[in-house]
Amino acid sequence: MLPNDGRVVSNFIVQCLKGEDLTIYGEGSQTRSFCYVTDLIDGMMRMMNSPDDVIGPVNLGNPEERTILQLAEQIKVMTGSSSRIVFRELPQDDPIRRRPDIGRATSTLGWTPKVGLNEGLTSTIDYFRRSILRSALARASGSPVICAAEASARNSLDLEIAS
Repeated sequence: MLPNDGRVVSNFIVQCLKGEDLTIYGEGSQTRSFCYVTDLIDGMMRMMNSPDDVIGPVNLGNPEERTILQLAEQIKVMTGSSSRIVFRELPQDDPIRRRPDIGRATSTLGWTPKVGLNEGLTSTIDYFRRSILRSALARASGSPVICAAEASARNSLDLEIAS
């Protein structure tokens, strides 16, 4: 996971850890469901190891919804950040609600997500804290390997924005 991958969880965490404003599009009332990567991998493994007569689609995800504003406030608290929450215009194509129906995954694969949002956020915040610290130390020491990797990541982002 890159700090600049454009996803809401990583954006909010990095913004909080750097003391930057948290950017919310719209009023923050749109909902999202967050599923930790280990749960997704478990679900995919169960699907790949299922009998041949089990065919897709099978939705994987966490059906527990949070508003974007709730997520921002939770990450602020968990990081101890004093970042401000700022609101920008909601893009027209931004979905109002995202919540997977995992009924088939539960009934067919015996799968449900196990990692709650707090636990997943704790791990992800720790990851980004270490990543930001490593980057700062590398810049301070002039480490060419890490600095080159950061430049590459920035160039990737520039290419995505330009596309």
